[in-house]
Amino acid sequence: MLVCARCGASFPDETNLWRCTCGGPFDYRFEQALSFDPEQLSRRHDGFWKYGRALGLRHPEKAARLGEGQTPLLPLEWDGRTVFWKLDFLLPTGSYKDRGTAVMAASLAETGRREIVEDSSGNAGSSLAAYCAASGITCHVFVPASTSEGKCLQIGSYGAHIHRVPGSREDTTAAAVAMGETHFYSSHNWNPWFALGVRTWALEAWEQMDFRAPDAVVVPAGQGSLVIGAFRAFQELAACGAISRMPRIYAVQAAECAPLAEAFDRGEDEPAAIEKGHTFAEGIASAEPVRGFQVIQAVRETGGRFVRVNNGQIAAGFKSLARRGLFVEPTSAVVAPALSELIKEGQILPNEITLTLLSGTGLKAVDHLAELEQIERKYL
Repeated sequence: MLVCARCGASFPDETNLWRCTCGGPFDYRFEQALSFDPEQLSRRHDGFWKYGRALGLRHPEKAARLGEGQTPLLPLEWDGRTVFWKLDFLLPTGSYKDRGTAVMAASLAETGRREIVEDSSGNAGSSLAAYCAASGITCHVFVPASTSEGKCLQIGSYGAHIHRVPGSREDTTAAAVAMGETHFYSSHNWNPWFALGVRTWALEAWEQMDFRAPDAVVVPAGQGSLVIGAFRAFQELAACGAISRMPRIYAVQAAECAPLAEAFDRGEDEPAAIEKGHTFAEGIASAEPVRGFQVIQAVRETGGRFVRVNNGQIAAGFKSLARRGLFVEPTSAVVAPALSELIKEGQILPNEITLTLLSGTGLKAVDHLAELEQIERKYL
């Protein structure tokens, strides 16, 4: 059953609506409480599909699969602390979005959708294009005209119809919604099954850390699906007694586009209205996050906070990660300077377990990476 995150109204899974009549996003509500048995999970080796009923699908065994899930968890020293890095840039299309779009495409197939419209800054579009191709679904992807060429090439290679939109990320959404008047609009940001799939990154990390919860989680946040995913996963684990406490969640935003951080710092519950600047972290350059109120709530309730990093810090973070053998896109690299800041401020202590995630491969953003060294010299 789908439930509006704002007004609480309920709708069947097969509804033709992509959001509530009040304008709020849908969440998936399970009829029975979830449980996660470490012994049973340890015996299964089919990626995140091992979570079965927790994915909100009637027939998860029928879902199109491309080898998603079970990405490595790498312990790596960072500024004197051991940090566990979830390497989701190694997923099939090169980003963590595969977790969400695999489940999302499966739900679209289950409900009989044959043609859909999506808007994306790049990674979600290429990911959904891949899983729609594998599921036999025609896919239209709207992207900002400034999107990295590598991501656009990838989207088109899967056979999706790519629509480049001049202007901002928000202009792209408006164009996709307009096409949604005649086609089924299935934005990953609004889709409740996408959120169910994304949260598997935290469930896997819990398994890989010997079924323990971390003390702190540090992730990028634009629309905020990684934050919401971690929050819900650890909430569900706590509810069934699998962990004894919730980790603090630290969400990282680009300083040039930080509506969530601004609202949090003001003590507000809704994303702040901002004037958006240019950031190399294109994947989190979202001025109007549709689930922003849920992201702010998750950070606040766990005792975390938002961290803002500028283009110079992102460039330095990218270089530091690359010198350790991790070639990721600028959006992924934001966690590096954020970790350094949190450690320096004493918010991450020496004896604590810290978990972070690298969200996308640098191979998709090579046309932007050439500019990073100049940016680093300008800022630092």
